[in-house]
Amino acid sequence: MQKPLFDAAVFDFDGTLAELVLDFTAMKAQVGRVAAGFLPDVPTPNGLPALEYVRFLAEAIGRDSPQAAARFELFAARAIMDQEIEAARAARLFDATRPALAALARSGIKIGIITRNCRAAVDIVFPDAADFAGVILARDDARHVKPDPRHLLDALACLDVPPARALMVGDHPMDVATGKAAGVRTAALASGRIPLAELARHDPDYLADDVAALVVLLA
Repeated sequence: MQKPLFDAAVFDFDGTLAELVLDFTAMKAQVGRVAAGFLPDVPTPNGLPALEYVRFLAEAIGRDSPQAAARFELFAARAIMDQEIEAARAARLFDATRPALAALARSGIKIGIITRNCRAAVDIVFPDAADFAGVILARDDARHVKPDPRHLLDALACLDVPPARALMVGDHPMDVATGKAAGVRTAALASGRIPLAELARHDPDYLADDVAALVVLLA
């Protein structure tokens, strides 16, 4: 590769660097079953992602009992982590991931990984991730999680790279939104469950089929 366009590239994990095996509909259904032990009528997710659904339900439970809300959040977190670890055991890293990250690193680009998944799941799928990434902030490593831009900004702070010299790479509109909110350029990959045409509607700076195609594009 020629002189890099960026000093850092921060990657989402599931669907970007590894197969997306997680069933988020099943995860939210399990969260709802946990909430049924605390609420007489459990609201539906109504489009909320799983972590935000937990927060929404905890707020509803907490109006009557903050202690019950805390117990619910603990039980829901355990249920989510159990599903994440089970999915990780069935997932695999994309074949192109290690070569692509190594190629970027050789060109002088620092690598980071941020994910809403738990660290145990990342370690199962990508046990040598630290050999390729200078920082890994899974959900349980982070003070804030995507789409909060501080998840990305904290990773860039660890890499000592300003947002203006960074690229956020992901397979979901949430990743594009996170990057834009943090003031970095964005790349969207169709290696998850969102097709290129839909990703293009969110106006990323780069579009590619997968991480290997992105490296070619950046070169």
